[in-house]
Amino acid sequence: MTSPPPRARHILTYAEDLRGGGVERAQLRLVRGWLAAGRRVTLAIEDLAGPLAVELPDGLEIVSPSRLLALPNVVRRLAPDVIFCPGNFYTGIAAWTRLRLGRDCPPIVAKMSNAPARADHGRLMHAAHQIWLARHGSFLDHLVAMTPATADEAARATHMVGRTSVIPNPPTVRIPGAVPDLPARYILGVGRLEPQKRWDRLIAALPSLADQSIPAVILGEGDERGAIESQIRALGLGDRVRLLGHSTDPLPIMARAQVVVLTSDYEGVPGVLREALSVGTPVISTESSSAVAEIIDRPDRGTIVARDDPAALIAALDSWLAPTAPRPEPVPQPGADSAARYLALFDQLVRR
Repeated sequence: MTSPPPRARHILTYAEDLRGGGVERAQLRLVRGWLAAGRRVTLAIEDLAGPLAVELPDGLEIVSPSRLLALPNVVRRLAPDVIFCPGNFYTGIAAWTRLRLGRDCPPIVAKMSNAPARADHGRLMHAAHQIWLARHGSFLDHLVAMTPATADEAARATHMVGRTSVIPNPPTVRIPGAVPDLPARYILGVGRLEPQKRWDRLIAALPSLADQSIPAVILGEGDERGAIESQIRALGLGDRVRLLGHSTDPLPIMARAQVVVLTSDYEGVPGVLREALSVGTPVISTESSSAVAEIIDRPDRGTIVARDDPAALIAALDSWLAPTAPRPEPVPQPGADSAARYLALFDQLVRR
């Protein structure tokens, strides 16, 4: 009797904390799918505190090393079949694990969560980052990007042509909960309060809008809250900007917004744009990633503006806030089969 082919029965993934980043949120959605498919999944995490703790799926095994630098020891002890690195921020740990374990390291699959070229990098930092990306093929077995354009960029930057796949993030799922009391009309921003997101651009645009009564609501938490609150006070916008913190389920709030705005310096594949379009809300985004044009692929769905063009941002906001502005038809989110596609990739690597 022929024995079944080997497969990735045990998947190990890792994260720093559960404070609410898009990378970790997508990671937990994938984990839920892998568990539902009957695989064993272990999450190595430094800190279990944070808003995403409520999204930890049943059946997930958790280990808590004091630091992720101890991940090689965790791998030695648990002997997983494959390691999943959930985003660019975590590839340093993947490199360290490969260095420590050498030939005993199981296959490592990483997801490219940010653009290879970042707008916040100066010339020297950009050069150093490109050198770092070019080394990824020496410690990663396979790379996953979320759209064809970002996959092409990632494959070239990492020298992993032929070892790169396109698998979108799983779609956002509805999580029942209370929806905050909101104005009848509002502009919505969704994302962590971090320098990358550049919420100062949205806030600075408010005094110049044709509609001087419409407020901006921002969902997210982070280290930039103090700086953002200072800007709000300096511009006298205390009655027009609401910082609501992390939202477990932003979809109902997106559905009621006039427009969803993303003002980032850089992104990977911004899920917030897909989420907004899935509930029929138009979007405005800076050209923060090659994936933005893949998502906002028609003018009736949204507007793309240059990162440092405040006049273009104001014009786009005025256009979508006009009483006659139509709302787009809902666009279904891709990725319903993403967890299964990852498993097929993992199994293929294990069989090799």
